[in-house]
Amino acid sequence: MLSQKTHLFLLLLLLLITAATADSSIASPPEEPPETVYDILKKFGLPPGLLPNTVKSYTLSTDGDFTVDLEGPCYVQFEYLVWYDRRITGNLKYGGIHQLKGIEVKRFFLWLNVDEITVDLPPPSDNIYFQVGIITRRLDVKQFLDVHTCKKGSILESLKFPEPVWDDLPMLLTE
Repeated sequence: MLSQKTHLFLLLLLLLITAATADSSIASPPEEPPETVYDILKKFGLPPGLLPNTVKSYTLSTDGDFTVDLEGPCYVQFEYLVWYDRRITGNLKYGGIHQLKGIEVKRFFLWLNVDEITVDLPPPSDNIYFQVGIITRRLDVKQFLDVHTCKKGSILESLKFPEPVWDDLPMLLTE
């Protein structure tokens, strides 16, 4: 049979273990919220406003390949009208996005695929570069510093032609 000292020792040991366990759960730091895709863009020297506010989820592999899923296709008006597909893919490297799919820019009446987005290194830079085929266009980076609201819709909805003005038709025919 165990003596009274042994019982007391086991009871104290049990209390110490319980207290240590309780203290460690109380003292643990709160979990940090997961990084957003906008945080990731900043880490890679890119402005967060390259993507709209409708991001549902994203994945980023160790080799830089990424996928961003939006709530749906939409567009944002920057210096040019930019259309975002439901899914955007590419390869993220410091200072640029390469092999980009899912972003198009309207130039005149044409929609052109944006293939690459880069900034001057080392960031921060005043300029951002968009490559569309063999053409590279330099824009002011300030318009991409804030995340913009994405207007829902398809590319076809952005093709708004002016309504004909029937009252002016006789004048146009006589000139």
